[in-house]
Amino acid sequence: MPTAALLDRFLAGLAPLGPRAVWAHGSLAGGDYQEGRSDLDLIAVLDHPVTLRTVWRVASLHARLRHEPLAGLLQCSYLTPDTAADTARRHLTWAHQELFARPVTPVTRAELHTFGRVLHGVPPARVLPPVPDGELAAFVVRDQRDYWRREVDRAAHWTQDVWVDLGLLTFARATVTLREGRLISKREALDVLPGLGAPGEVVEDIRRRRYDGAAPAAGEWAARRARLTRDYLGAAIDALVAGS
Repeated sequence: MPTAALLDRFLAGLAPLGPRAVWAHGSLAGGDYQEGRSDLDLIAVLDHPVTLRTVWRVASLHARLRHEPLAGLLQCSYLTPDTAADTARRHLTWAHQELFARPVTPVTRAELHTFGRVLHGVPPARVLPPVPDGELAAFVVRDQRDYWRREVDRAAHWTQDVWVDLGLLTFARATVTLREGRLISKREALDVLPGLGAPGEVVEDIRRRRYDGAAPAAGEWAARRARLTRDYLGAAIDALVAGS
């Protein structure tokens, strides 16, 4: 399978950097992975500080992989044992075909502790401290309030499949985390959305495209779907945040 082949090539290429661990999270670890659609979300723990030479070696590794099937979906953040516990720290990350720095969020950390998949080395509990419930809840509220609520008002986004899918699924997952203190997959989030009052025809559109191979939305339906999603999501996020 292309996914397994890419992971094997990545791990072999990373070996000279002496990683202490490599973990998968997100759909790849949580049982909802869709080959060719889902991102390959990885964390690598290096056993030495991230220097300029490290950055060059990581960039070279990803450059060598760029023509591999699915390579455009591979994302990896690079931690060290000394920096892993700092939730505010921005770590070297490869995603969207470029290198930059970003934090490893409380949601990612909670996923790793709950169902993280060990691809190499020690398990997450040996490196990462557990995520307190309050910290996870506070992050989820901030993400909905400060990011997603703002994006709902940017109408141009919402004719695109990716915004509709991620906006609604992230909201459902955030709601369950806040109400029940647990993490759910995107497939589970689809089942939750109708009970949260999400427009049924939009939920079914997501399901058909994600799991039945239906074509992307276009024309009048894409415009109508955008209105339905924004009308629902703006008010739903406001209510979730107000009740948290």
